[in-house]
Amino acid sequence: MDLFDAAATTEDGIPELPNAPLAVRMRPRALDELVGQAHLLLPGSPLRRLVTDSAAPSSVILWGPPGTGKTTIAYLVARTAGRAFVELSAVSAGVKDVRAVIDTARHRLIAGGAQTVLFIDEVHRFSKAQQDTLLPAVENRVVTLIAATTENPHFSVISPLLSRSLLLTLRPLGPDDVATLLERAVADDRGLARVVTLAVEARDHIVRVAGSDARKALTILEAAADAIGAGEVTVEAVEAAVDVAAVRYDRGGDQHYDVTSAFIKSMRGSDVDAALHYLARMVVAGEDPRFIARRIMIAAAEDVGMADPTALATAVAAAQAVAMIGMPEARIILAQAVVHVATAPKSNAGYSAIDAAIADVRAGKAGPVPPHLRDAHYPGAAGVGHGTGYRYAHDDPRGVAPQRHLPEELVGTTYYHPTSHGNERQITARLERIRQILAGE
Repeated sequence: MDLFDAAATTEDGIPELPNAPLAVRMRPRALDELVGQAHLLLPGSPLRRLVTDSAAPSSVILWGPPGTGKTTIAYLVARTAGRAFVELSAVSAGVKDVRAVIDTARHRLIAGGAQTVLFIDEVHRFSKAQQDTLLPAVENRVVTLIAATTENPHFSVISPLLSRSLLLTLRPLGPDDVATLLERAVADDRGLARVVTLAVEARDHIVRVAGSDARKALTILEAAADAIGAGEVTVEAVEAAVDVAAVRYDRGGDQHYDVTSAFIKSMRGSDVDAALHYLARMVVAGEDPRFIARRIMIAAAEDVGMADPTALATAVAAAQAVAMIGMPEARIILAQAVVHVATAPKSNAGYSAIDAAIADVRAGKAGPVPPHLRDAHYPGAAGVGHGTGYRYAHDDPRGVAPQRHLPEELVGTTYYHPTSHGNERQITARLERIRQILAGE
């Protein structure tokens, strides 16, 4: 347990720790230094009130990925005048520790002392019993709770505690956000104080390796800077510091398009090993997993189609799961979808069919809708022949009624030509008979 008063901290609201890591030294001193969380920083927002107003007693649950600023926000709250601050980690603290903090906070209030802010990191690791011990103190405002979690609090935090707290969701940092933090750390006197410079390629490599984790990015930068002492932090220095080779992959340049093209063509070509290789290159390079998921969905429809209609269902499910889960676990979901699409039988018959139909429409081959297919539900429709002669397919024992559906000038046109691959092998024979019935044969 780490117990200290806000007044005993540095002016930045951070405990004075000798030789603090770069990520600690570079914690924002004010809310406006936070990056990537603009949605929480609007004037009058609950977070601003909590940080700037010592009378704001709201307990808060901070939910977000690692390295997005949860601990920083807790320390900013600790800076507020007139508050005592206690930090517990749910990894090591137990019920006894929680009760001790609450008892001290209660005695402090009775003696006319300051409100206590209790920061619990990784609160999702607390058991239900441990979380239950917090309820009376939170409800009676003996402590102001700030709980941080990387897990969905609707599943990991008990409902009574959740209902008594304000839930603030922190968003993953984007590449530009992490790059901004790295450049700030190089220039700031609290950080590396311009002792080193950071090559653009090295910065981009750190961003890719760290993903959306600011703490990880700053730790990598510090390791690379310590290794060279002074001068320029290069890609080679970063590679040596983290033992991860830099992937030559520019998300806005040729490598992005080349690797993406190879990825798609490998799935189309049924080379599952090559498809997984290019998937790995995109994942390691920090490509947006949502972009990858979209490409898999397109491939499932364009290159697999009705040869295996379940491929698209897999791809769509993967895209939804990726959006819910995020990296790094999303790589497993993407891989499953890639394996399905790459190993599935292939057919672009649906893709070719819609393009052929669109070409005819653009060429003016549209023609009037046959009268028997027109809307017959409004008054007077029957008087102009709408719906007259329409045959209801379900009335025919075959489930298909002989009648014309295409405009007259397109009678006999076929757009969809199923292959003999996979599921389409069965469609071919069935479709031939359907077309014969429709033609009245």
